[in-house]
Amino acid sequence: MDLGHGSLAGLARLRSYKSRRLSSWDRSGGNRDCLLVKAGETAVLGEVKGAGCVRHIWVTTMALPPEEHDLVSLVLRVYWDGEVTPSVEVPLGDFFGLPFGLRRNFSSQPLQMSPQDGKSMNCWFPMPFAEGARFEVENQGQNLRFFYYYIDYEEHAEPDAELARFHASWNRQNPTAGTARRQGFERRDYGYSDERPVGPGLGLGGPWSEANLTGEENYVILEAEGRGHYVGCNLGVDVFERQVNDWYGEGDDMIFIDGEPWPPRLHGTGTEDYFNTAFCPKQEFSAPYHGLTVYSGTEAWPWGGKNCMYRFHIEDPIAFERSIRVTIETGHNNALANDYVSTAYWYQVGRRAPIRALPPVAERLPRPDPPELWSA
Repeated sequence: MDLGHGSLAGLARLRSYKSRRLSSWDRSGGNRDCLLVKAGETAVLGEVKGAGCVRHIWVTTMALPPEEHDLVSLVLRVYWDGEVTPSVEVPLGDFFGLPFGLRRNFSSQPLQMSPQDGKSMNCWFPMPFAEGARFEVENQGQNLRFFYYYIDYEEHAEPDAELARFHASWNRQNPTAGTARRQGFERRDYGYSDERPVGPGLGLGGPWSEANLTGEENYVILEAEGRGHYVGCNLGVDVFERQVNDWYGEGDDMIFIDGEPWPPRLHGTGTEDYFNTAFCPKQEFSAPYHGLTVYSGTEAWPWGGKNCMYRFHIEDPIAFERSIRVTIETGHNNALANDYVSTAYWYQVGRRAPIRALPPVAERLPRPDPPELWSA
C-alpha cells in the first residue's frame, strides 16, 4: 500500500483505493447539515469497518446560546481497530492546534484554522487503520452544540502491517514547578515584583545560575511506551506573574528515548529555539512546520498572558523503539511558575498502556487574563 501521494510530485501516480466520506449531511435531504449534540451527550460521528486511511478531517461548531470556552468542553475521541481505549482524546480546539479554547487563522501543513476567525478547523495527518475506526465527540459543556464535519478516508482492500497508528494526547500543568522560589531566591533576585524588574539578566546569577542535571521537573509534553515516532506538538504558556525581562522562555527541550539517562540524546537550547523562532518573539507567524499562533503581550507587560506555538516533525520525525518522554523546561531549570498546556501527536504500534487520561472540564478551563496585563 503506497501512502506517499501527499505531494505534488506524487499526485499523478494512480493507486487502488475507494474514496469514502463520513459527514453530517442532512439525511432527510434538507439543509440542516449538522449534528445537534446536547450537553452531556456523546455523538458517534461514524464507524468504518475494514482497512483504510483517514486523509482529511474538517470541523466547525457553535454553541447555542453561545458558550465561553466551547472548544475546551468539546472532546474528540478516535478509536482504531476495535480498541477499548481511544488513541485520540483531546479537547477539540487543542486537537486542531490551539489551546485555551482560542481561535486564530493559521496555516501549517497538518493543521489549520481558517476564516472566519478560526471557525473552520482542518486536519491533514494521515491516519491508517487495519480493522476499522470509530469517531466520537462529547459535549461536556452546558449548551447545545451545532456540529458540522467531514471525515474523508480511503478504503483499502487489505491492511499494511508496516503502518503505525496515529495518536494525540493532551496535558496541562498549572502552575509549573517554580523552582526559583523553592530555592529561596527573593523577588528582587528574579524580578517577582509588581514593577518592571531590573535583574541580572539571563545566565548571570540568581536562579539562572542553578543547574538542571536531571530534567525531572520539566514539563512533560508526551510520555509513551511502544515503538513509533513523535511528530510534534502545540504548546500554550499562560504567563500570569512578572519575571525577569518578562520573558517566559529559556526552557530547554529534552527528549528522552528508550529510557536513556540524562543527558538525553536530543537536548535543545531554549523554548523559542525548539519552536524554530528566536530572541523572545512578539510576532504571530505560521509556517508549514512551526509557528507562533498567539501572542498576548502588551507594551505594559511583554509576553504576559497567553502565548501559543507549534512544532511539527514532518520532515524529521523522532523515532523510539521502546519509549519516549518529550519534555521542556519552564524557564531555565524550571524556575518559573506559569500555566502550561499541550497536545502531542505521534504514531506508534504496540501501545502498552492507555494514553494520558483527560481531566474534567473544570481542570481544563483557561485562566482569565490578569488585569495588570492591560495597565502600564
